[in-house]
Order: sequence, then C-alpha cells, then structure tokens
Amino acid sequence: PTLFNSGTRHPQMSSCYLLDSPLDELDSIYERYHQVAKLSKHAGGIGLPFSRIRSRGALIRGTNGHSNGIVPFLRTLDASVAAVNQGGRRKGAASVYLEPWHADIEEFLELRDNTGEDARRTHNLNLAHWIPDEFMRRVAADEVWSLFSPSEAPELVDLYGAEFDAAYRKAEAEGRYDRQLPARQLYGRMMRTLAQTGNGWMTFKDAANRVSNQTAEPGAVIHSSNLCTEILEVSDDGETAVCNLGSVNLAAHLDGPTGEMDWAALDATVRTAVTFLDRVVDINFYPTRQAAASNERWRPVGLGVMGLQDVFFQLGLPFDSPAAKALSTRIAERIMLASYEASCDLAERHGPHPAYDRTRAARGVLHPDHYPDAAVTWPERWTALRARVEETGLRNSLLLAIAPTATIASIAGVYECIEPQVSNLFKRETLSGEFLQVNAYLIAELKRLGRWDAATREALREANGSVQDLPDLPQTVKDLYRTAWELPQRALIDLAAARTPYLDQAQSLNLFMAAPTINKLSSMYAYAWKSGLKTTYYLRSRPATRIAQSARAAVPQQAEADAALACSLENPESCEACQ
Repeated sequence: PTLFNSGTRHPQMSSCYLLDSPLDELDSIYERYHQVAKLSKHAGGIGLPFSRIRSRGALIRGTNGHSNGIVPFLRTLDASVAAVNQGGRRKGAASVYLEPWHADIEEFLELRDNTGEDARRTHNLNLAHWIPDEFMRRVAADEVWSLFSPSEAPELVDLYGAEFDAAYRKAEAEGRYDRQLPARQLYGRMMRTLAQTGNGWMTFKDAANRVSNQTAEPGAVIHSSNLCTEILEVSDDGETAVCNLGSVNLAAHLDGPTGEMDWAALDATVRTAVTFLDRVVDINFYPTRQAAASNERWRPVGLGVMGLQDVFFQLGLPFDSPAAKALSTRIAERIMLASYEASCDLAERHGPHPAYDRTRAARGVLHPDHYPDAAVTWPERWTALRARVEETGLRNSLLLAIAPTATIASIAGVYECIEPQVSNLFKRETLSGEFLQVNAYLIAELKRLGRWDAATREALREANGSVQDLPDLPQTVKDLYRTAWELPQRALIDLAAARTPYLDQAQSLNLFMAAPTINKLSSMYAYAWKSGLKTTYYLRSRPATRIAQSARAAVPQQAEADAALACSLENPESCEACQ
C-alpha cells in the first residue's frame, strides 16, 4: 500500500487491518462488511475473526428460529472481498479466523474445498485457526474436545491463558457444549485441510496474547492475526488494529572486507526506517474511524527483514546450520535494540504513544523478558535501553513484524523475508510482470569450480533447480544450496523460534512439504506450538514454479501454458503478491 498510495489523493499506506469479530447481531455483521469493503478499497489486507457468531442450529430468541451459523455470512463476505478490489490494481484479500471450540469449526474446515455444495464454499477468503493451548494439550493427551456455540459460552472469545482454560472447563462441566469429539479427530481434519488447500493456517492464541506489549490490562485481547500472520494487535468493536510495514534488506548490510554483518550500518538503517514508519501514522489516510482511533492510540509499526537467505549464501552458511541460526538470532536482537532505541528517541521528542500507560513496557517488562532462555549478545546495551524506556517511554507500542515481502524483495533483488530459496532456478511473478531468476550465488560457485557450462545448466533445468543430484559437486556446496523442499522443516521452525524473543509481533512463516501426510503435518505443527511460535503461514505442498521445462525450446506448449500464469487483474490467483 505504501508503494500503491503514497502521493495520491488518499494516501492509505497501511498494509494490514485487524478487525474484531462482529457481535452476534445483524447490525454488527453488516457493519463489518461495510468496514471491510472500505478498507479493501484502499488496498488494505484484512484479518477478521468470526468467533462471536452463534453456530448452526443455535436458538434465535427474537424469532424463535434457529441460526444458519457462520457459513452463509462468510459467503457474503467472500463475495464482497471479490467485488471490492484493492484500488483497482489487485483483488481484495481477507483472512477469517475461527477458534477451534466454535461448533461450526468442521464446516469452516470445508470452506476452501473444491468438492461438495458450492453454496457452502468460499473461494476468495483465506482461513486460519486461532488455537488456545488447551486444545493442543488435549490433542497431545488424546482427550475429548468440546464444541460450543458462542451464544452459550460468549466469555471464551475474550479470554486467553489460564483464564480461558478455567472458563472453558467450567462451561464444559456445566454441559453448555453443543457436542464433543476426540481432539485428535478435529486436529486431523485441520491437517487434512492444510494438506489439500494450504489454508487453515495454525496460529496460537495464548502464545500471541501472553507476551504482547498491548495485553497488559484486563480486556485488552488479541483476537486474530492478519492476512499474512505477522501482525498481532489488540482490537475490539470500536478499534480496528492497523500496522504500517517496512523491511530492511539484510543483504545490503554485509561488510565486504570482513565478511560479517555491518552492525553499525544496520543500526542506522533501522533507526531511519522506524522514524519513517512512525511518520506514516501521522500522515496516513484512514478509511474508517475505528482504524484511525486505534493507530493514533497505539502507534504500532512492523519493521521486518528480507534477504536472510542472501546473507547465508554470501557467508557460506547452510540454512540449517547452527551458525546460521545464531546469526539469524543476533540480527533479530540487534534490530529490536535499534528499533526500540529509535522509538525512545521519538518519545523524547514527541512524547510516548497515548496508550503507553496500558502497556507492559510501562511496567518495566520488555518482550525478551518473557523468554528467560533467549540468547543475549549485547547485555550492556539492553541495560541502557531499559533505563531509557523508563525515562522516556516508547513512541510505538509495537515495532517488529516480518512480512512476506513478495513484491519488494523482487524489486530489491533479494530472497523473500526469512525464507529459504524455493529453487535455484525459478520464475517470479509480480505486479510488474514475469521475471526469470537464477541463483547468482550458485553460478559464481560453479564458475569457481569450473562447472558452469551448458551441461550443468541443462541438468539444473531437468532437476527443477536442485543441485543435489549433480555429479562431482562438493557436499558443502550441496548443503549450502539446498532448497526449501530439501531442508528439514524442523530447522525452519527452530530458526523462527530462536528469533521470536526479538519479535514483539510475529513472522510470516511458510512451511514446505512436497508430499504431506497427516502424521508428518501433525508432528510438524505440534513441534511449532511446543517451540513457542505465535503463528505459521501457508503450508507449501508443491513447488511454487517449475520453469525448467518452460525454458526449453523443445516444449513450446509448456512455455505457453506457463506464460498464461502471468499476474494480471484477470488472473490474480496465480500470484502470491495478489493475495
């Protein structure tokens, strides 16, 4: 949105909007539709929970009838999102979140299916689960899980942690549930949906709320994440959470002579970026009063990164190596330090944000304090920062979030955010057109080894960009240039978990499994939860592109088919930047 709308009549430069669930009444539901349409019109991505709406079959006391549940309302939202595109340049995009105790959860899991009754399908909405720890514990213990209509247990939406656990068990003991089923059965359905559609993202309610700077006081609750699962902010009926995003190009902060990160340059970039993002809060155009109220009160920003894979390539660090994990964590720590210092500078000049007294920082608790085992590289600087925060406060309630960077990473010529490469040879589709990208680091390595020739190029094409079966390559080269499909996903989760203490919001973490099974997925997401991740994003179950064959003159039919996938307003589904 910043690139789309800067300098226009309506400079809406915020990327993400998080609305609270509509109340369980028609006026509130249709007011949410109106808000979503206005936000989407100005290129905002939407995160919207629906956990307050009563389930199918629940009594409607006003008419003595029974509810049709959330699906018909989501169908209407689905049509609205498709109708209102983002400034005429890409289609609207929204993600709907539902808590797994909601009695319509099984129908929710079917919304993206390509089979079944189309009247109960939503093909434009993305789906995500907002999962309390109690559910994951019951899955692990193979216990029963109870499903409720929100009309019978309305308190569950606004609680997390021990308070949620107690309220859930109390409602269960009182027999207020709609029905019960084995927790593992429902979890298996979630895994099946992920395997079939890539949707039904696993995000964790308690991990998100327990450590947020915004949830210090009772009633301040994060009800969902956003479209890309990196934003975690408080929302309610009168406030729509907003976040302004930016990303640091890590590859531009390597010191050539030393072969190490230029920490001083990184500090300077982060300080500049935070200053710019904070300024966006003031000059931004807000499509709704609820968005303006929230952003002016909390002043959150989301500074992330791109080009982490480039850094690893240049330093010769395999993505799953201990050295890569340690460097990734140090980078996250340094960016948090510099961003919080910049926010203190802004608070000294302009004052802390209006809701500062309601935050954990005002009580002397910074985000890393929730992670006592987190590695600390610069303890003296943390001590100085704490004293500074106590003296000046913070201009921004939240500062860090790692977004997908699908479009801007292509503009910068680096790999996306924190992701490993998907292939050494692939096609990139953005709003500006279609680009062939080849791993320049691999080419340089092969030239150094005297292996970059026509035969190697053809072998790369045949292997869809993988070097694992190329003969006579050193194992160190094969390890360094593994793709996301060839890396153990535990390594991606471990890297994400290690940087989590230094992300006061979250990160868009895609996971990759070429041939997913229910058992593998169950173990992977259970490990993500146990590792303390707040959110995960798409499950990628097939390569993003297979340009190898399309590049060969011998198969022009394949090239023509691939060309048809170029991003356009008529065919936006082919491009992740359009989602």
